[in-house]
Amino acid sequence: MAIVKPFKGVKPPQAIAKNLSCLPYDVMNSEEAAAMAEGKAESLLHVTRAEIDCPAGTDIHSATVYNKSVENYKKAKDNGWLVQDEDAKYYIYAQTMNGRTQYGIVGCASCEDYNNGIIKKHELTRPDKEEDRMVLTRYLNANIEPVFFSYKAVPEIDAIVENIVKNQAPDYDFVAEDGFGHHFWSINDKATNKELEQLFLTKVPYTYVADGHHRTAAAARIGLEKKGQNPNHTGNEEYNFFMAVHFPDNQLKIIDYNRVVKDLNGLSDSDFLAALNKDFVVTPMGADIYQPAQLHEFSMYINGQWYKLNAKEGTYNDSDPIGVLDVTILSNLVLDNILGVKDLRTTTRVEFVGGIRGLGELKKRVDSGEMKAAFALYPVSMKQLINIADSGNIMPPKTTWFEPKLRSGLVIHEL
Repeated sequence: MAIVKPFKGVKPPQAIAKNLSCLPYDVMNSEEAAAMAEGKAESLLHVTRAEIDCPAGTDIHSATVYNKSVENYKKAKDNGWLVQDEDAKYYIYAQTMNGRTQYGIVGCASCEDYNNGIIKKHELTRPDKEEDRMVLTRYLNANIEPVFFSYKAVPEIDAIVENIVKNQAPDYDFVAEDGFGHHFWSINDKATNKELEQLFLTKVPYTYVADGHHRTAAAARIGLEKKGQNPNHTGNEEYNFFMAVHFPDNQLKIIDYNRVVKDLNGLSDSDFLAALNKDFVVTPMGADIYQPAQLHEFSMYINGQWYKLNAKEGTYNDSDPIGVLDVTILSNLVLDNILGVKDLRTTTRVEFVGGIRGLGELKKRVDSGEMKAAFALYPVSMKQLINIADSGNIMPPKTTWFEPKLRSGLVIHEL
């Protein structure tokens, strides 16, 4: 069963929570981070993207940048911008997008659970990206940013969350520059914290990495590293745990993750459309944007026209957790068979566009001449994600897009 424990969070005072909190480090580049932090001395970007306070051209993976992170983190605590709670507790973090709110429990997941498969993953990680977050965690001795987990919903946990949200004023409640609402409560009652810990231990057999595979892997590796350095290791030390926001699966909605391609592998438009007819029912839809309406249906934009592509029976395997995915169908039948793209992880001919940007972004990139064709996919469901993780399979690259992103800085876990 899953270990999810309370911890003594490091948090900003209410008055500066909006300015201090920020988007995750990996959804922006250095220039964007500098622009976001401009005029905000307390912004956590000074810690998570400390290169913005270093001389131009400084290597973002250099000791100079990591040391600046440490300096800026210490400054934030010295200035009272970040203050540690006296008691270990859980927190509730809710996000509102398009009128829909999802409520997560912020607690510490177990490194041991990650290593023994209680925490399940659905993506491969890249060692270089793991290493960067490991180094920052090592320097700061803290999980600065939370990871995004899910679990199969438990009514008793839902009831606790609902009661607190209904009867307790939030610590933070604001709309960020991303346009999304962020709401945060501390769970101060000791009996409630104890009950939540027991509910996770008795009702939640597994948790699932939804977003943040690299940070999760890095946190687990830091736990092992610190264990090896401590001859008196007991397993109860704070470094054995890392911060995650745990959302019930029935509240989460995955957004589509779409593809644009630079060329048609030497085919003319008409030859390409003819090749598609082998495995798809191809229906012209005109110039207006067309959104896929169901599984195994795609929309394609090429040469000013949208098309509906329905995969023909027998071209996919609904009993295979990977074969049933529309990203697999598109990769096998179009990108590989017709366009000759063999490895999505290394190709430069295909790029990925998060559905949060809308299908207008696909049209724009094709109309500009930068891309030749675009493909929009019906989003993966949480049920599919859990089935894949439970079966030990790995999703193809760039399959899921979660939105809103978790704000960094609402709470921090020190090791």
